[in-house]
Amino acid sequence: MSSRSSVEKISLFVITWPIFIEVALQALMKFSDVFMLSFVSDEAVAAIGVVNQLMMFTFVLFNFTAMGSGVVVAQFIGAKRLKDVSGTIANALVINLLFGLFMSAIVVLFRQPFLSMFNLDQSLYAYANVYMIIVGGTLFTQAMVLTMFSVLQAQGFTKDVMFVSLGMNILNIIGNYLFIFGALGFPQLGVTGVAIATAGARTLGMLILFVILYRRLEVKITWESYLRLKLAYVKKIMKIGIPSAGEHLSYNLSQIVITIFITMLGATALATKVYTQNLLMFLAVFSMAMSKGMQIYIGQLVGAGKLDYAYKQMYRGLRWALGVAISVAIIFALSGEFLFSIFTDQGEIIVVGATLLFFGLVLEPGRTSNLVIISALRASGDAQFPVMMGIISMWGISVPLAYFLGVHFGYGLYGIWTALIIDEWVRAILMHLRWRSKVWQKKSLVKPSKPVVLNEKSS
Repeated sequence: MSSRSSVEKISLFVITWPIFIEVALQALMKFSDVFMLSFVSDEAVAAIGVVNQLMMFTFVLFNFTAMGSGVVVAQFIGAKRLKDVSGTIANALVINLLFGLFMSAIVVLFRQPFLSMFNLDQSLYAYANVYMIIVGGTLFTQAMVLTMFSVLQAQGFTKDVMFVSLGMNILNIIGNYLFIFGALGFPQLGVTGVAIATAGARTLGMLILFVILYRRLEVKITWESYLRLKLAYVKKIMKIGIPSAGEHLSYNLSQIVITIFITMLGATALATKVYTQNLLMFLAVFSMAMSKGMQIYIGQLVGAGKLDYAYKQMYRGLRWALGVAISVAIIFALSGEFLFSIFTDQGEIIVVGATLLFFGLVLEPGRTSNLVIISALRASGDAQFPVMMGIISMWGISVPLAYFLGVHFGYGLYGIWTALIIDEWVRAILMHLRWRSKVWQKKSLVKPSKPVVLNEKSS
């Protein structure tokens, strides 16, 4: 299309639809692990759910660089500064490779103290231990995958990420099937097999992404760029990455504490929580995709100096995200017992889990608003406010309320979900007020070298 307005109106959709498929595939990857592990036992599901809570904590640390580099690259793209795009990516890859190797060693060497926090039964501990050795030892591959996903999407190459994610999912599902059920003569390894499939899929995905990234860059990265970090790029990455990842870090730490509370309620409650969160993950797929697309789109608009248009586009995306999230939440709530019966035949898990999906009708609008608005604020350069408010709300509301309602007053998972709902809605209101204030319009990281029209890229 020839007109600027026509290009701008379709850009958010063009950027977001491949991200939606990519996010759905990532959710499917987690879902397939849980679904196939349910054939081993509910205990195996509970154990891996605990480990994945710890793994998500490390992913947040990797996002210090991944999310920061994504925002900086998006703003450089908007400003048409392609050499700076390549320089930022080179710095981000080196930082996260070194940090990923460090975290892999930490997780493997200190896995026993980490697992001891959850007071797991012996059978659950054995499952969790072997999973941490295999998946934890290859965490550096996930650090690289997250970084390359972020910088490719920031350039508009969202289809590349979608196809790689699809391939990783197919490989993971095939690996799960072969090792869990012992198909085609493969050994029946259970949890060990799931860990091998996960690690293998991530490693191959990392290698393919590196080849794609190198071919997509208009200004190629030199070896010197990898060997010498440039302070200007690192400072920009960390200015966004540290507070942005800080908000996610706070959230995941609070979830780890809440998971510890749930272990006090017993293995059945823990398994119910894992099953419920995997289903709720599908509720958030469109919202997560919209938030990622919003981060890229708003970043490019801010880099191009189109601040008023960026203000309106956030609300446009938010309306779509809320409409889809609420519609899917209604479907899930009405289908709760059927959905849980896919995983387990334990009556208590099915009844409690199905009820929690009705809680999701209230939870999802708040969570969706947070995902979308915080991504827009981050993309504009306003990354500190969300993390400050997040820490206050999560640790001042979510964690203490989860303990008092869920454990102290004995409402169990219902009380814990009520605490989560209150936390999400308090933060959602605060984020909305921040966006309306337009303070974020003064936080841009880069300036366009000349007036530009957004270049709508597609692979």
